[in-house]
This record gives sequence, structure tokens and C-alpha cells, in this order.
Amino acid sequence: MPLDEQKKLETISQYFQEIIAPQATRIDQYPDALQNAIKGMGNRQLLGLKIPQSWGGEGLTDIAYCQYQVMISRYSGALAFLQTQHQSAGGKIAASKNHQLQKAYLPQMSNGLTLVGVAFSQLRRQGKPLIKAIPVAQGYMLQGEIPWITGFGFFHHFILGAIDPDGKEIYSIVPFINTPEIEFSQPMDLVAMKATNTVSAVVKGLLVEKDSIVNIEEVDSIHNRDIKNVLDHGFYALGCAYGALDIIEATYQKKQLPFLKQAYNALHQELTHCSKAMFEAIDSPDATFENKLKLRSQIITLAGKCAQAAVVVSSGVANYQNHPAGRIYREALMFTVFGQTTSVMEATLNSLSSNKL
Repeated sequence: MPLDEQKKLETISQYFQEIIAPQATRIDQYPDALQNAIKGMGNRQLLGLKIPQSWGGEGLTDIAYCQYQVMISRYSGALAFLQTQHQSAGGKIAASKNHQLQKAYLPQMSNGLTLVGVAFSQLRRQGKPLIKAIPVAQGYMLQGEIPWITGFGFFHHFILGAIDPDGKEIYSIVPFINTPEIEFSQPMDLVAMKATNTVSAVVKGLLVEKDSIVNIEEVDSIHNRDIKNVLDHGFYALGCAYGALDIIEATYQKKQLPFLKQAYNALHQELTHCSKAMFEAIDSPDATFENKLKLRSQIITLAGKCAQAAVVVSSGVANYQNHPAGRIYREALMFTVFGQTTSVMEATLNSLSSNKL
């Protein structure tokens, strides 16, 4: 990894430890605290890590960005989950052939002056498209339902994925506000990361003109990316697992019970081995889909185990709404299904069912 990237990651880590970690509970529960955390990241130019430097971003390498994913999810799952929507949008706009759109959005995305979410997970669903894109003279007319969009009240716009009559994927940027053509639900009452204001929406005849098109991609492009990037979401689970170990270690320092240290050492060793394998797989052009999928399922299972261990060592107080062990346990739930495909679901179930008591 280049030295400048390493120094950048060290600076980011210090910010997360000193500023974000102490208020992780508030960030998890209150949208205003999460809003301030996002603003703090923008003030430090941390919201364009996938955007090239020529457009005002950091342009981190894949390895550096994966390390960043581990880092942020270790200290705040809600912040990790919300900001990754914006980072993904930045990467997608940066890869667009629509230069006017790039010019309008990218320079203001790193500092958070323009915040953009994403809503295209519905393209993973088989069968009848949830959002249809009907070609018209000006561009496309969109119609249908969006099951999940994170960041209502945070993001100004979002990239909406739809399917045209030929099965191609149409990605366009639309305002994240209620209009006669698109109506958003109230924020969902989620078990984990409720402060992120995740909503659904009904789209009725929403016109997106050609200059709002981010990209038009071939049939099943999202499924092909899921295969290529199957391990990527696993780095959030990896960070969550390290957050759980932080609780176990802190509890040992307080209680000095030998078995706490033994449990920490055993889980840390297992986590270190899994982490090493994950980063090697990301960095190797020869790593197979099967190997990455196996590692993804292993880290999901391990994050759940570490989170449960954090609950165990915390005893009954872990059940308090504001206790970090309970928060991390809920985050482990979220990162279990974050970016889930049927392949990931099957592999995760196989990993869970192969663990013998």
C-alpha cells in the first residue's frame, strides 16, 4: 500500500477512535447525532474515498478501502452503513460516461455539500422488475416500488436502478424528496441502525431525462458484480467482530477474570486468521468466487459469535438499549444480511449448520 494511503488511514482511524467511538450509542439511536457524524466526515473530506483525486476525492485502492471499511464499522455500524451508500454513489458516478453529471456532483461529494444515496438492491430480485423504465422521447418514465432506501432526510439525491423492456439496467439520479411522482414511507422501525432513516417508496410516472442518466448497463450486470465483489460486504462484518472484541478486552481489564482473557485470545486468533485470508483474497487475481464466498460466510458467522461473546461478558446490562454490546449484537445482525444474495445466504447457512456443538 502506498505510504500516503497508509498515513491517510492512520488519520481516519484516529478520528474514529477519538470522535466517533465515544458517541457511537447516540449515533446509533438519534438521526441528529448521525447527521453530525456525517457532517464531520465531510469536513475532513472523507466522503469521496472512491472518487478519483481529479474530481476532488481520495481514489483509494481496493485494499485501502477495505481497510477503511473494517475501521469505520468497528466504531459505528450506523455511520458505516449510512456513509457507504454515499461512497457507492460516488464510485458509480465517477465511472459514468455522463461528464456533465460528474461535473455537477463529484466535486461536492467528498466534502458532503452534496449527499447521494443509492436504491438499486431491488435489481437483485428475480422475476417481474420492481421498478420499470419505459423509454420516452426525453429519457425514461419510471414506475413501481422501491423496497429499501437508506438516508431519508440525510441525502439530497439518490441513484435509482430500474429495468427497461430489454432487461437492461437503467441507473438515474433523482431527488430524495416527496413529489407527486415519488412518495416515500415513514422511516422503518428497524431492529438495527434505525437512525439511518431507511424508507420504502412508490414511484408513479417519474420522468428522468437523459442528462440524469448515470449509466445504462447490460442485462444481469448487478448479478455479475455481486459475483466479482462477493467478499466486499464482509469487511463490515469483520469490523463489527473487532468492535465486539474491544468490549471483551475492556471487560477483562476491569474484571481480570482469566477465562475472559482466554476467550479473547481464542477469538482474536480466529479473527486474525480470517482477516488475513480475506485481504489476501482481495489482493489476488487468482482468488476464486468459491473461495471468496466461503470467506464471506465465515466472517458473517464469526462476527455473530464475537458479538454474542460480547453480550455474554457484559451480562444482563447488555440488554440495555444504550449498552455497546447490545448495539454491536444488532449490528452483527445487519451485516449478516447486508448485500445478501442467494449464494451468500446458502453459504452462510452452510457455515452455521456445520458448526458442531
